[in-house]
Amino acid sequence: MDDLSFATAPSAKLNGKHVLIFGGTSGIGLATARQAKAAGAVVTVVGSDPARTQKAATEHGFSDWRAADIADPDAIGPALSSIGTVDHLVLLAGSFIVGTLYDTDIALFRRAFDERLWAAVHILRTLGDRLAADASITFVSGVAADRPSGNGTAIIAAASKAVETLGRGLAQELAPRRVNTISPGPIDTPMLSKALGEGRDAFVAGLKKQLPAGRLGTADEAGNAIIFLMSNGFMTGATINIDGGMILTS
Repeated sequence: MDDLSFATAPSAKLNGKHVLIFGGTSGIGLATARQAKAAGAVVTVVGSDPARTQKAATEHGFSDWRAADIADPDAIGPALSSIGTVDHLVLLAGSFIVGTLYDTDIALFRRAFDERLWAAVHILRTLGDRLAADASITFVSGVAADRPSGNGTAIIAAASKAVETLGRGLAQELAPRRVNTISPGPIDTPMLSKALGEGRDAFVAGLKKQLPAGRLGTADEAGNAIIFLMSNGFMTGATINIDGGMILTS
């Protein structure tokens, strides 16, 4: 009989597994956490604000929660001190830092790398052997990595591209653990609204006309891509673009 294990549903593969999600209190992270829980996973979410993180964990029935500023290496150790074995690590925390070269505080630019690149390094080093031998690790970059603009996104684009490169390198260094990255485009999340402010509606209307998909993506759609990366044991070193075709537009 042919081996049909590849067809096993994600729910069967995630059932009973410990999923640790940084940035799991809103947007894509929360959508991922909810889907992982629905698939039978034991879910721990990490957020920057203790009250908000506890509220999200309670409201959605997650197994545990932690609070930490991921840009602060000294906060990561205590937050993870009592965490046991992690089967799937998802690193989605980070703000959308925009600023032009000459007008933006260097400390803010550094935070773009601290939240994405160095936070990943500190978290992985802190977990160490608590990452299961067959664990998956999922990073997040962003469409700016491939489509930087002249509107203050050069630094965040560079940080995002660095994450993708880190993922490909660690897929080899940490093997057989799997390391992948999702690169979201315009996803309808609170972060997008915060970044665009009052200009959100006009920006979104113009964007919809450009995108082959003709609309913004949803947090659930992006979360589903992460669930796929967790559950597909042959995916590693990859970057999945989930951007409605934005990478194709001129």
